[in-house]
Amino acid sequence: MCRHAAWLGASRALTTLIQEPEHGLLRQSYAPRRQRHGTVNADGFGMGWYDAARPEPVRYRRSIPLWSDANLPALAQIARSGCLLAAVRCATVGMPVEESATAPFTDGPWLLSHNGRVARDAVRDLADGAESACDSAWLAAAAFQRLRAGLTLGDSLAEIVAHAGAKDPGARLNLLACDGAALAATVWGDTLFHRRTEDGVLVASEPLDDLPGWQAVPERSLLLATSSDGVRVQPL
Repeated sequence: MCRHAAWLGASRALTTLIQEPEHGLLRQSYAPRRQRHGTVNADGFGMGWYDAARPEPVRYRRSIPLWSDANLPALAQIARSGCLLAAVRCATVGMPVEESATAPFTDGPWLLSHNGRVARDAVRDLADGAESACDSAWLAAAAFQRLRAGLTLGDSLAEIVAHAGAKDPGARLNLLACDGAALAATVWGDTLFHRRTEDGVLVASEPLDDLPGWQAVPERSLLLATSSDGVRVQPL
């Protein structure tokens, strides 16, 4: 239902996730190669990055197609960080198309994106409230509530996915979250890939290019990545 991507490592510009790769998020917004549900991702886009001058990430998101934002190319060339997250959205039928329903969601130092769908009744008891009525916003609120309580990125996502997946067996719960120093992602119902480079790691719903090294993350897995420890994948 969406496509998302993240980078953790040496400082890079956002354009390395969006416009620069042949199959970056710009192309994935209108011609994804591995998307199982939906054909275009034109219901909004967003991105987040970290700057040493701010304690919280910077976020930019809109409820229009990514390709129609004339300001984005220049912004994506200038916005630079060692931790980046970006997403394009294909809204589930019945979900609102609005900025507050568009990833990445944020709270404190955290950014989160959701690729998939879940019955709202399966997630409403996980959080006290959300900024939008959409399912993704409720999943984000649930994650942030657990992170504020002290859970790690990985434990927070794993707990939410297990709970929501049990209540809605048909849910697709690919979550991607970061805090500036670490990434965590779940694979539950859709694709996810990672690729290690000399200076970091890329994580994306589908490969951003045709370079060697992309590895598919198995279904119902949790991916964890840090600059110091590299990438770990474990069953959910």
